[in-house]
Amino acid sequence: MPKPRKRKRRKWIYILLILLGLGYWAASRFLWKKEELLSVQVEKAAKRDLTETVVASGRIQPVIQVMISPEVAGEITALPVQEGQRVKKGDLLVQIKPDNYVASKNSADANYKFSIGSRNQAEAELEKATADFKRNEELFGSKLVTASAFQEFKTAYDVAKLRLQNSIHQVDQAKFALDRAVDDLSKTTITSPIDGTVTKLNSQLGERVLGTSFNMGTEMMTIAQLDNMEARVDIGEIDIVLIKEGQNVRLEVDAFKDRKFGGTVTAIANSTKGSSLSAMAGGSSSSSSSSSQEAPKFQVRIRVNDKEQFRPGMSVTAEIETRSKKDVLTVPIQSVTTRLPPGGAAKPPAEKGGDAGAGDAGNKPGHKKANEPVKPIEVVFVHDGDHVKMVPVKTGISDNDYFEIASGVSEGDEVVSGGYKAISKDLEDGKKVKLGSEARGGKEGK
Repeated sequence: MPKPRKRKRRKWIYILLILLGLGYWAASRFLWKKEELLSVQVEKAAKRDLTETVVASGRIQPVIQVMISPEVAGEITALPVQEGQRVKKGDLLVQIKPDNYVASKNSADANYKFSIGSRNQAEAELEKATADFKRNEELFGSKLVTASAFQEFKTAYDVAKLRLQNSIHQVDQAKFALDRAVDDLSKTTITSPIDGTVTKLNSQLGERVLGTSFNMGTEMMTIAQLDNMEARVDIGEIDIVLIKEGQNVRLEVDAFKDRKFGGTVTAIANSTKGSSLSAMAGGSSSSSSSSSQEAPKFQVRIRVNDKEQFRPGMSVTAEIETRSKKDVLTVPIQSVTTRLPPGGAAKPPAEKGGDAGAGDAGNKPGHKKANEPVKPIEVVFVHDGDHVKMVPVKTGISDNDYFEIASGVSEGDEVVSGGYKAISKDLEDGKKVKLGSEARGGKEGK
């Protein structure tokens, strides 16, 4: 009888040992997973030369281009140029039918000649009236004519002087009308104001065009000097304060792949792109609301230093070198992130009836209010042994790869440079880490 009892007891011992083993295995596996270390990459803080850039996009345009619009209206009777044709200053571009303007000029010329004749007649009449007045003035002094007769000759003399003055004014008026008619007739022939290329041709032979006296007139063509080109790019209000005339620029034109062109900033707009007095005076409510939602942009003009077969309207990307520093301490740009400072959780609002003195102190300059949120600060994580330290830093300028560090890190410190999720979210002060396969694989300094 005792043998079956021993076997049963031994069986329960085996089961208990198996359960203990399974429990130990599960506990150790859970603890091992909990103690799994973050894998990070590090790079040493080193001194480098930094050049900060502002990137903007825009279009290639000629430095000098002229839109040709007629100053008088009429029918195009001659159009000897084509789009893409090179022209020289003084070459005929457009001839507008001159018949009406010739007639106006002839009429004005006739009026001018008539006014000259009227002036000559008034001069002769004044000469006769002057002689009669002087003769009768002497007779009146000798009492040989009556006062009434003398007054008639004096009046005729005054009238003759006024007629001459009016005729002189009529001559001037007729001369002005003639000059205007001659000028209008000359404007029927339009010649090129510059040496250049016809980049746009909007009108056709036989078309009737409006002169600039009718609003903007008809834009018939555009002539541009394609030897001197510039990039016109739009820059936001945050970056525009960094742009100065004379700054160097690297240009990438989409039509010329794998090539970069040099440029120089030549002009900076003083007002936002598209702003106008009408908008300031008050346009429609829809246009005002849409304008307010758009980020303000300022146009910057960049002279292209290199010569190439650019065409107006080509897309361009500009990298403007705004600030540069030599031999400054730097860390990878991805190493800098933001965290709340130690103990930086926002404090709850003070309860009513609390310490009056503490409340007063909180309102003093230099003291934060009890319910004021704490702002995140810029930090990097410095690798120290098997863990990392969160170090607040003060940054300066940056390029595409590195931040300048003004304070917080020393040269040679190993800062965490990857991965992105670890830096932006997972790492904390004192967190244990392990170095990944790309550790210390950053770029070397100077």
